[in-house]
Order: sequence, then structure tokens, then C-alpha cells
Amino acid sequence: MSDVVVYGATAAGVAAAVGAQDAGAQVTLLEPGSHIGGMVSGGLGWTDVGDERVLGGFARRFYAAVAEHYGAPLWALRGPEPHVAESILTSMLGGVDVRLGEREPPDAAVYVDASYEGDLLPRFGVPYAVGRESRELYGERWAGRQPATRPGKHNFRVLLSPFDDDGALLPYIKPPELDERGWPVDRLGEGDGGLQAYGYRVCLTDRAENRVPFEAPPGYDPGAFELLRRLLHSTDVAASDLLGLVTDLLPNGKCDVNSIGPFSLNLLDGSNRSYPDGDVAAREYLREHHLRYAQAFLYFLANDDDVPARVRAEVARWGLCADEFTDTGGWPHQLYVRDGRRMLGDYVLVEDDLCAGRVPDDSIGLGSYNIDIREVERTWRGLPEYARQDAVFNEGYLSVAVPPYGIPFRTLTPQRGHATNLLVAVCVSASHVAFGSVRMEPTLMLLGHAAGLAAAQAARRSVDVQDVDVRDLQDSLRREGQVLTA
Repeated sequence: MSDVVVYGATAAGVAAAVGAQDAGAQVTLLEPGSHIGGMVSGGLGWTDVGDERVLGGFARRFYAAVAEHYGAPLWALRGPEPHVAESILTSMLGGVDVRLGEREPPDAAVYVDASYEGDLLPRFGVPYAVGRESRELYGERWAGRQPATRPGKHNFRVLLSPFDDDGALLPYIKPPELDERGWPVDRLGEGDGGLQAYGYRVCLTDRAENRVPFEAPPGYDPGAFELLRRLLHSTDVAASDLLGLVTDLLPNGKCDVNSIGPFSLNLLDGSNRSYPDGDVAAREYLREHHLRYAQAFLYFLANDDDVPARVRAEVARWGLCADEFTDTGGWPHQLYVRDGRRMLGDYVLVEDDLCAGRVPDDSIGLGSYNIDIREVERTWRGLPEYARQDAVFNEGYLSVAVPPYGIPFRTLTPQRGHATNLLVAVCVSASHVAFGSVRMEPTLMLLGHAAGLAAAQAARRSVDVQDVDVRDLQDSLRREGQVLTA
């Protein structure tokens, strides 16, 4: 029997396993997939760091290893190539019993859930939330449904009809809730369980010697991109308005392509709502659904005659990297699950904790990145000032600056009546709004590190995770370079 079992070989899971082992625990790291690193090795090369001064501990250790690999100063790089990230994280796991392709956790004294989905929560009978709550639940200004017509680079700058010539809704648009007159309703601030968009963060290159051109996926239908076609012909849109294509963003001529504009690699049809609680087959279907969308989207932009020549030429000079994701055809092995389950634990971190920059007595790390909530859905509204012209909008995007704030140890622990041998490193106890900042990979590494040290202490002392000596934990974190106060 292991002292500590870590479920999920995300970067946070690696941090937890390394932290627990360094503290003297016998550790097993369990990963249902076949790769180490989660999003850090799965396409998210250019990582949103926030305030670099608050990143210590395992996160700093990882980025120092990245800098050393490339012979660069710390923080000088936007991020590592995916295969380099996986290699570095794997090298840190010496002595850990790593089991890939397994889902059933073996017996252990303490468990750490480091998965993006929070899959140990239902197994342990721990309550959790999924999706966005109402403003009223935690008194949060930015909670719940947002105005569909809020302007910004993630929304449409022109009015586009959501319907085809026969009155049917175009693909990749979620039908809105309608009132008794057939008009869409906003219900601003209401909780609706909506999730941030999922997608694939692809790694591309414009270097001919490593570039693999985009190919049409099975069942490719260019008609599915009628809304995008209308956008491209209604306003002056460049490739950079849709995709973050930047030469040499990553080392060796590569680019981690993010979703920049109103139509992008983010899939906004609402299908991801069934992902967090979905079974293995349902999740695999949704991964495939998102992958086929990404493949079709990039192929369309690079090849379709209806795409303006300047856009088509810019996208076509990029392609997949022949030396990345070699076992999955150049496409990332990890779906970007921005929202999964979120534990309802001993303390729920909320918007006001972040905006006020609170640092609680049991702080085990600092967050600092914006409350960053990507689009939730693409829908439509009728605009009466335009003689009720129906137009498409993206709803849900938020970016709210916050100062550095402390993350309580209590956000990692369930309530004692629910479980006493489980710590949660990714799907922590936080509101949907607060999680929009916590979810950044460097912050999750900090939390994984703290969870691993705490799990080792609980196993060594044979105590409930709620009875971990927080002062001792904080001392251990400080010795490892963790920053606990702003």
C-alpha cells in the first residue's frame, strides 16, 4: 500500500507526487491517459504566469529547468515546446511509481486528486459544483450569466444573422432560452451551470522543414463554417484576429496557438456541459468532437476559396509540427478542460477574496492572474433598434485584474463529514469566478506541491487531512521556495 496516491499526471499532479516523495512518502502517480504533464505538455506552451514574483516552489523549479534546457534566463521564454515540457516533468518523477493508462486508484493512506475533472470527488462522496453560479450565492459581481452583447475582441464587431436561408440555426451556435414571445432572454447574473469553452491548444510551425500541412478530417463539411464565412466577408478580418499566430513565440520556430477572436479554436456550441460528469465513452466522444472541429477549422481557413486570399495565405504557411505529438498525428493529446468539477470543501474561495488581495493565515500559495473566464457560449439576440434584426453574439468572456491573493489550505480539503483522506489540487473549493484565476497552470503547480507535502504529513502522522499541521506545512513550503505572503 502506498502512503500517497496522486490521481492525474497533470503538472499539478507531478508537483504533488514530487512534493510527497521529497517529504519521505511512498508515492504512486496514476494517470488514465498515456502522457505526463496535462496541458503543460499538451499544447499550452505559452503559459499565463501572472506576477512572476509570487511563483516559487515547484513552479519556479519547473520554469528554471525550462530556462536551463534552452540556455536562457528565467522567465525570458514564453514557454517550452510540448515535448520538452513532458520530458522535464517526467525527469522529475524519479522514484515515483508512475502508472499510465490506469483509472482505479490502489489502496493508500491519503489521496490527492490532481485531475482536471475532479474524478475522485464523486468516488469519495464529496459534494462539488459544476459551472457558473448566480451572483447571489456568494455575492459576486461577475458571477452568473453575462450580457451577450458585451463588446470586445472575443465578440463579433458586425451584425451577422444566426440563421440560414431556410431559417435554421447555423452550426456552432447554441439555441438561446426563449420567452413566451419567442425572444431570447438574458437573465443576467443567474447561475446556469455554463462552462468556459473547451478547445485544443495546437502547436504549429512556419518552418518548412518541420511543417505538416493541415488535412481535412473525416466527414469534413465546409458548409459548417457559414457563420465564419459571413464574418470574413463582412469586415476586414486578419488571421491574427482569429488565431495567435506569432513566429518564434516558442523555441525552434513554434507557436502555441491560442483563441483570440470571435470565431476561433474554442468550440462554443455548449456541448462541453456534459463533459465533467460524463462517463469514459461520453468524454471520448466530446474530445473527438472538439478535435474534429479544430481540424476542420484550420483546414477551412487554409484552403477554402471563400476565405480571403490574405487570410488563407497566412494560415496556410503554418502547419502541425512533425516532431510534436508524434503518437497522435501532430494533434495535442490533451483537451483544454478549463472547467471541470469544483469541490465544495472547508472553505470556498470567492471573488472578494481575490479582489481584496486577502492572504489568510493558512495560505499555502499565492494566485495573481486575472479572473480569466473564456466565452461560455455562442448564441443570438434580437436587436429592436435594428427593426428586430437577429444577430450572433458570444457570451461569458471576462478578464478582471486582481492583486496577488492567498489561497487557503482549506480550499484543498473536503469537509470532515465527507472525506478525511482526500486532498484536491486542481478542482479546488472555489466559486466559478475565483477559479477563473486559480486555474492557471503555474498556480495549480503551487497547489499540487502543497497538496503533496500535506498528504505526506497526514500519512506520516496518521491524521485526517483536516488535521494537517498548517504551520509545519507552511515551513516546509518556505524551505522549498514557496511564496506565501504578498
